[in-house]
Amino acid sequence: MPKHSDPFRSNRRKSGIEHTTFNGEPIPFLLRLKDLRKTVKDWKAFSSDHPFQVVPHSEEKLRSMRQIPIEMDPPEHTDFRTLLEPVFKRPTQTEYRLDMEAMIGGMVTDLIGVGELEIVQGFALPLQCRALAKLLGVSESEAEIWKGWGMHALTEGNQLEDYTAEQFRKAKQEPGSDFFSFLNQAEMKGRLLTLEEKQGISNVTFAGGKDTVINVVSSIMVYLAENQEALGFLREDERNIITACEEFVRYVSPLTAISRTCPHGAKVADQEIPAESRIGLCWPSANRDETIFEKADEVVLDRMPNPHIGFGFGIHHCLGAPQARLIIRSLLKALSIKVNRLDLISFDPRIEREESFTRQVGYDRVVMKIS
Repeated sequence: MPKHSDPFRSNRRKSGIEHTTFNGEPIPFLLRLKDLRKTVKDWKAFSSDHPFQVVPHSEEKLRSMRQIPIEMDPPEHTDFRTLLEPVFKRPTQTEYRLDMEAMIGGMVTDLIGVGELEIVQGFALPLQCRALAKLLGVSESEAEIWKGWGMHALTEGNQLEDYTAEQFRKAKQEPGSDFFSFLNQAEMKGRLLTLEEKQGISNVTFAGGKDTVINVVSSIMVYLAENQEALGFLREDERNIITACEEFVRYVSPLTAISRTCPHGAKVADQEIPAESRIGLCWPSANRDETIFEKADEVVLDRMPNPHIGFGFGIHHCLGAPQARLIIRSLLKALSIKVNRLDLISFDPRIEREESFTRQVGYDRVVMKIS
């Protein structure tokens, strides 16, 4: 795997700030891990209550409602997160874990000995979609629909919102134990959720962990193809799978930034932030902070401790983190048990190009043979 370059290194060392611009809007990125942790704890000074602006590129053209709970502050954020935690903690249950391991193990088995394979669209995308169907408790046939959306659930138009509206309608007619029935029946302070609230929750559920998981999975496959000895390391001890999972999340850091709005102005890393302007929390830079991580630009599969913030930090720590961890650990376990060798044939890195920086976030295409 070509090293995922760190475009923020120089400014992280100099000032801790990267001056970026998105669609003409200046958004200073915070680059140091300690600054990010301190900032996300102060939700009053650095607010998430800014619909459509949770990421630096505004998303008005991609959706029509607030994403819940990520675009909220307490106490509303706390109420919604508490409501949703039973769904997103399912991956911590033994039966669910075993089902996921069996599903991913079967998918890995299907890759072995069949010749050249394209891994991103042919494996990582269906894996993410099938895993999401399991989390939401819906038929795996729905995953075929989601695969057709490609790498991103959010695109211009009403594709996702039309789909979720129809699922809530069907679940109302025929209630079950699935995600859509759960939200139809859920109450907030003695009332049922509105359709807009249910769709706001669904929006981030579908969009938040799609390309990020796919990019980590594809990066893992390329790394193992180029570092064959890593499979042996994973086989040695199941604890190695746990540390390797955390290290891949740290190193790849597929989500570049989340933004916050400063309602009254603030100061961070000696930078004055004007009132009503935004800052960016740059996770991949924090995860390469050389004052925290030794050999920060290398994949160290047994890295301990590993205080990365690849899943965010604070009250907005990723709700889907247990699901993502289970997917990655199940994949690493299956590969270590079933696969002897991965041979990389070709790849096209997935590059994020912005006005102020360029960085690799994963792969657009990977072709390999697995034996």
